[in-house]
Amino acid sequence: MTTLPEHLRGADGDLATVILALARAGRAIGAELARAALVGQTGTTGGVNVQGETVKKLDLWSNDVVVDALRATGRACLLISEEMREPLHLDEACVAAPFVVAFDPVDGSSNLDVNGIVGTIFSVRARRGHGPGHARQDALLPGRAQVGAGYIMYGPATQLVLTTGGGVSGFTLDRERGEFVRSHDAIRIPARGRCYSVNEGSTRSWPDGVRRFVEHLKAEDVATGRPYTARYAGSLVTDVHRTLLEGGIYAYPPTREHASGKLRLEYEAAPMGWIVEQAGGRASTGRARIVDITPDSPHARVPLFIGSPDDVALAEDFLGGTRDV
Repeated sequence: MTTLPEHLRGADGDLATVILALARAGRAIGAELARAALVGQTGTTGGVNVQGETVKKLDLWSNDVVVDALRATGRACLLISEEMREPLHLDEACVAAPFVVAFDPVDGSSNLDVNGIVGTIFSVRARRGHGPGHARQDALLPGRAQVGAGYIMYGPATQLVLTTGGGVSGFTLDRERGEFVRSHDAIRIPARGRCYSVNEGSTRSWPDGVRRFVEHLKAEDVATGRPYTARYAGSLVTDVHRTLLEGGIYAYPPTREHASGKLRLEYEAAPMGWIVEQAGGRASTGRARIVDITPDSPHARVPLFIGSPDDVALAEDFLGGTRDV
């Protein structure tokens, strides 16, 4: 069976070093999650992060694990994380390190205290230039600058899903060997699915086009495989992983309270979007391709419609007003 290091032998050496460091961080996070309730790691810190969200103890601990792993590589100039207000310069002069790494150390951390599935999302971008003058530009790179993206899902098994631009592969942690072993090769998302994932508690705050789209999915029509089945875990990694393997659509629409969307572009929407695109799917704001968007801040937010190409295209039609039934 092919291990992650073997899979990466043909990749750029610096990129492979960064991805392997992220995989090691994922192994450590997964091990800590398994014993968190026994060592006092569940619950909150009492603070809020830059997003205004309650911080879990494991959010901060996991953030430090990822930072330390990337620092040790010497290949990351700049780190952008959900848990850090400002980008962190590891190479202040930005002379040698070739990459910017954006990450969400524990996606879906609201699930932690109920033993729900969570994940780590990461995005590796090639820097635009060298020297301190490029620091702001490097912190605001679009998704198309990605050279690697992936997520690590902590469930019954710990799985890593990865793209470096040549398709998507999945790896499962062999706990006895301490190695990620390739378990899913050349993943391809179905052209359309039978499931949708969305928080329907926000229905009254959605734009009309989103409401009509979801009602369309729920309406019975045998010829088009409807109604779709609702599946929503409250973790982006979990819901998109199911969608990637089985088809369908995940949506986090804009609302009255969050007109620009709520998911963060650099370390949530862009990496997940590129992964799904590399598997033959689509990722959109409902009006624009996710990986084409240049963020205006490291924590910029966007709406997200991601999944099977036919399902995302249909969502865009509803949001664009070209379809209403």
